[in-house]
Amino acid sequence: MDHFNACAVIVAGGTGSRMGRPKQLLPLGGIPVVVRSILAFKACPCVREIVVVTPAQNRDVISKFVADVHFADPGVTRLASVQNGVACVPAQADVVAVHDGARPLVQSADIQTALQTAFEKGAAVLAVPVKDTVKEGENGHVVRTLERSKLWAAQTPQCYRRALLVQALEKFGTQQDATDESQLVEKLGVQVQIVPSSYTNFKITTPEDLLFAEALVNENSYIRTGFGFDLHRLEPGRKFIIGGVEIPHEKGFLGHSDGDLVLHALCDAILGALCAGEIGILFPPTDPTIKGIDSKKIAKRVLQIVREKNAHLVHLDATLITQEPKIKPHYDAVRQSLADIFEMPLEQISFKSKSHEHVGEIGRGEAAMCHALASVEVRKTK
Repeated sequence: MDHFNACAVIVAGGTGSRMGRPKQLLPLGGIPVVVRSILAFKACPCVREIVVVTPAQNRDVISKFVADVHFADPGVTRLASVQNGVACVPAQADVVAVHDGARPLVQSADIQTALQTAFEKGAAVLAVPVKDTVKEGENGHVVRTLERSKLWAAQTPQCYRRALLVQALEKFGTQQDATDESQLVEKLGVQVQIVPSSYTNFKITTPEDLLFAEALVNENSYIRTGFGFDLHRLEPGRKFIIGGVEIPHEKGFLGHSDGDLVLHALCDAILGALCAGEIGILFPPTDPTIKGIDSKKIAKRVLQIVREKNAHLVHLDATLITQEPKIKPHYDAVRQSLADIFEMPLEQISFKSKSHEHVGEIGRGEAAMCHALASVEVRKTK
């Protein structure tokens, strides 16, 4: 497979007049609709940038679930929103995927195929064969019956070489009657390739669509739980870092890394839920090149594995056991740090501490340990 850089433009600027509120923010299996669309693109290795076209009031909700996305303002029409999003695409992007944020069940494998096809051929759209017989009508009566075997229902993403899409938008971008970008690319005389997709990649438009999507999410995913544990000695002259937060103390954790046992325990819990080993395999303590590594880098690699496994984090719970220093004043800072590191909503992060009642090495302030649990939703692959 060719190596190329892709950027996704996810259009989520609707007001949700049919649903009573913005449909892109409606919860689907506990996650907003548009966030599921974003996560599908994040699981694609070639997608380097994601631009979400949505009003400013929606962005805080989205940012609670995913980081490293860019935002653009919606336009008065869908085409204007696409133009605003494409204007934010970096020049080094080879291919651009335009996707409806209200299609949350798109398969990452289908996205990757469409992007690869667009890179090779110039333009590609996901589509499914039309199942119903389609009639052309006029004044309340049938004019003719269309040949169903030739008909495809277009979906998104629709993918294009960046220069080709920019050219089509510049030349035909004022034609507001266009219902998708491929119509504009077709006007350039370019053949748009059809990439067969799944019927589950439907657009959520009505309350019934949301019920159907919820059933599919429940049927096609499952929750797994992993356990993690870590223990480090405390020594003078080392930093006391937990969950990415440095706490003032006369001692710190001894280890091959920065000794952040909270992150280590959580990472092992996540890997355990995925049956993906443990951090000692990914970052061997015998490797001198990673001595003193920031544990946030370890967590980012684990988060990458989560996405490669077509999964996402649902809940994290860590309990630090230490005699000193007092941890309770730092609960909020650690929880927020963990939310930022693992790109999760704060309300899905639990962190607490317990003393060791002056028993053993931990009770004497010579060591500390952490127990952790992680719940992960894994999406079944076909």
